[in-house]
Amino acid sequence: MNKEYSKLWLDYRPLDPRFTGRAAIRCPSRVDRQGAAVKELITALSAMLPAAELTFGADSAALIFECDIGDFLAEEEYMISADERGASVIGGSEKGLLYGVFDYLRMIRAAGSFVKMNKRCAPALPLRMLDHWDNADGTIERGYSGDSFFFENGRLIVDERTEHYARLLASAGINAAAVNNVNVRGDAVRLITEEYYPELAKLSAVFSRWGIALYISVDFSAPISVGGLRTADPLDVNTAYWWQQKARELFSAVPTLGGFLVKADSEGQQGPYAYGRDHADGANMLARAVKPYGGRIIWRAFVYNCAQDWRDERTDRACAGFKTFAPLDGHFDTNVILQVKNGPMDFQVREPVHPLFGEMKHTSVAAEFQLAQEYTGQQLHICCLLPMIRETLFFDTCSQPEHSRVLDRISGAAAVSNTGDSFCWTGSELAGANLYGFGRMCFEPQLTAEDILDEWITLSFGNDEQVRETLLYILLSSHKAYEDYTAPLGMGWLCKPNTHYGPDPLGYEFDRWGTYHRADRDAVGIDRCKTGYTSLYPSPLRELYSDIDTCPDELLLFFCRVPYTHILHSGKTVIQHIYDSHFDGYEQAVEFARLWEELEGRLDRRVYENGRKRLKEQLRSAREWRDIINAFFHRLSGIEDEKGRELY
Repeated sequence: MNKEYSKLWLDYRPLDPRFTGRAAIRCPSRVDRQGAAVKELITALSAMLPAAELTFGADSAALIFECDIGDFLAEEEYMISADERGASVIGGSEKGLLYGVFDYLRMIRAAGSFVKMNKRCAPALPLRMLDHWDNADGTIERGYSGDSFFFENGRLIVDERTEHYARLLASAGINAAAVNNVNVRGDAVRLITEEYYPELAKLSAVFSRWGIALYISVDFSAPISVGGLRTADPLDVNTAYWWQQKARELFSAVPTLGGFLVKADSEGQQGPYAYGRDHADGANMLARAVKPYGGRIIWRAFVYNCAQDWRDERTDRACAGFKTFAPLDGHFDTNVILQVKNGPMDFQVREPVHPLFGEMKHTSVAAEFQLAQEYTGQQLHICCLLPMIRETLFFDTCSQPEHSRVLDRISGAAAVSNTGDSFCWTGSELAGANLYGFGRMCFEPQLTAEDILDEWITLSFGNDEQVRETLLYILLSSHKAYEDYTAPLGMGWLCKPNTHYGPDPLGYEFDRWGTYHRADRDAVGIDRCKTGYTSLYPSPLRELYSDIDTCPDELLLFFCRVPYTHILHSGKTVIQHIYDSHFDGYEQAVEFARLWEELEGRLDRRVYENGRKRLKEQLRSAREWRDIINAFFHRLSGIEDEKGRELY
């Protein structure tokens, strides 16, 4: 395991090294001086004012920082009142105080001085969660940032790095984390056994100190795999009793445990369907086991029939989640949260917003995103996901006259983490923007992607204006660039099977996982009126997506089957857009590499070289995508590029 790691955006730098006076922290007895909030303030001020005398409660101090807890605020809410002489931060609890301290520190670091401000803030989403896909052997499924720092050879590790990671998450507003893979296999099924209780308790205590609830991914069939029962039927009394006893043991040993994350009836994971039960039966059985301890069940809605025949034009993987869960709306217990992916498929670079967000009116729902760039460049390519996340959160589901945005209809958001034991945690320094930005966007979604990125760049790289402008441009342009040179117009899965990296336009077309573009010599795209998927949306979305003349260009081939000569809203034909976008996306990648080269000497050498190496790979891969996809469609359609470029 790599023991060395970056401090990322918590690398506090001096604000005024010349200040030699007294700086005092004042807090009443109801505030824990050994708590995370006060300790973070001490850590930050010690670095920002290296020559100052830092004390508690001095009346004659030139700078005064007051910390308090007010029962007039909600638990995670805070207030800040500050000027050039210091600040007063009040939280509704130790957790709210911690968020207020981090926010104040962000503000003064961005400004480079003590600033005047008055702010009252509460998080928009109650649950702001990271799902880690770490395995007990130390590997990470779809991990592009090194090995796990939670596990090594079957051991759960709690050390200095764990503590710093909790600080990083808390500073971005994350308040929950599942540390093991939702695909619970091998030794990981034993994470809920006594041998792991001591380390789980230590890890949960570290997380809890930073306002983060620990969740464990559990195997639905654990009564069999761990308990030795003959069934995991959720309506079997022995199964229910086993889970009740297991919950009592776990929460007694780990009292700050948040609950369980569950993937069932999906990609080989057993679930209630094996016993003729529905997903409400399965989720509620577990929910009742953890309810006495304040626990929650996060139940993933990623359920579909993976044995689709490519010849079958009616079966549609996109419909599966809706058809499974929509009939169960209102059937889930109150401590169940249904975790729904942002789109109906699987974290493609462009998908429509999942129709379940508008349909589930009586069920707690959390939106799920993937920071690990499985289908968006695997952290070798720069692909900032914040614009896409914000677009999803603010999407109007048209499900009711008011409060119909996704943001208004969910109780939380979760993201598959992009971290590992690499020095910079996320493999690529720029991928750290997705980690930080996800938490900040869930806390204060009124902030734009540009607002958050500007903040992150300053905290991570300092105040060099050229660095700021360059990184801001690259990051804000990167998602569209990746979409352009890989899969424009809503196409998906043009990538290599299994690895999901690099182009292979026929790789999944005849596979059991489904079919995704049905390209032939005359037309391309999926007719989702025929499959019934379009009808899952309410009006006017249903009509918008059903008509090839009104369907948004960026989703056209997801919803409609059209000839290559169909004219887009842009005025281009479909085939010309495919050609142009792949050339445009590649040229944008060239521009990213050129701009990065201009930052040599302005970035830390380690950061610069890591970025240069990854951009070299991005350029190579973008060229492959451009040439292979364009050649594929040129050979199929027989239509020449209007601009006369070589299409191989």
